Amino acid sequence: MSGSDRVVLLPGKVHPRVRERVEAEFEAISIGAADAGLINEETRGRVRGIAAMTGITADFIDALPNLEIIANFGVGYDAVDTHHAAKRGIMVTNTPDVLSDEVADTTVGLLLNTLREFPKAEAYLRAGRWVTDGAYPLTPLTLRNRTVGIFGLGRIGLAIARRLEAFGLPIHYHTRTERKDVDYPWHTSLIGLAAAVDTLIVVVPGGAATEKAVNADVLEALGPQGVLISVGRGSTIDEPALAAALADRRIAAAGLDVFADEPNVPQALMDLPNVSLLPHVASASVSTRNAMADLVVDNLAAWLDGRPALTPVPECTGIDRAAR
Repeated sequence: MSGSDRVVLLPGKVHPRVRERVEAEFEAISIGAADAGLINEETRGRVRGIAAMTGITADFIDALPNLEIIANFGVGYDAVDTHHAAKRGIMVTNTPDVLSDEVADTTVGLLLNTLREFPKAEAYLRAGRWVTDGAYPLTPLTLRNRTVGIFGLGRIGLAIARRLEAFGLPIHYHTRTERKDVDYPWHTSLIGLAAAVDTLIVVVPGGAATEKAVNADVLEALGPQGVLISVGRGSTIDEPALAAALADRRIAAAGLDVFADEPNVPQALMDLPNVSLLPHVASASVSTRNAMADLVVDNLAAWLDGRPALTPVPECTGIDRAAR
């Protein structure tokens, strides 16, 4: 395939390394958003691939008659209409594995911050209060003797479980189907998982199936010593219900790296003392984000060169590259 046939669209914001490599290896076309009205009909017909960090709708897909692949930056790909793409025989890829360890490390750190209040303790020291007021107050919560439930035991969830297992903590989990390769207790429902543990880590993808899955009933089941950690998608948490449960001490604390309307964080959560908040940084190291960017471009290169995609999403694993 010649360079003129390898036309890749960069809609909206993209990672700098993705842009650098796409511009070096393909004919790149940049537009301000995933809006077909921003390119003319002739250009729309030339697009073969998309490198995406934004929503890709069915209408946008249909406006690109020769589109072959959408390479999504990130493990979660709920912003891409994958089912519509698959119906049209268009490959969709994501970036699993390369960020699993980074996200798992961050999750453990967020859990410790939430329980032991390390950010607040550092702020106390920096404000000079160790000198003026004495030692930082003892934290009421600890990681010791906790039982952890993981909602979503995929690649990242399993990496989290292995780390917490090394801390000597029992692990339970809930997924749609039971895994046969682990010995952790499996719960058939999320509310059943919450009732069995006192620490709930949410790492499921977004989408209709998980929308506000962690609701008031789940939080009630988690109980007054319960701690919620969320590192998957903000849409999985009923944020008003969470804020109310924290304010009323129906659960003890929460640590959140993701939110339903990023970058807007509900003020009700910001105002609470028993919440640790991060600005969606679980995978945000230079090395990990560069590895994600490289996987985006490597998927584009493989597919447009006539080879199989490296990391197709499950909905697209049956798409035959040779049949195009």
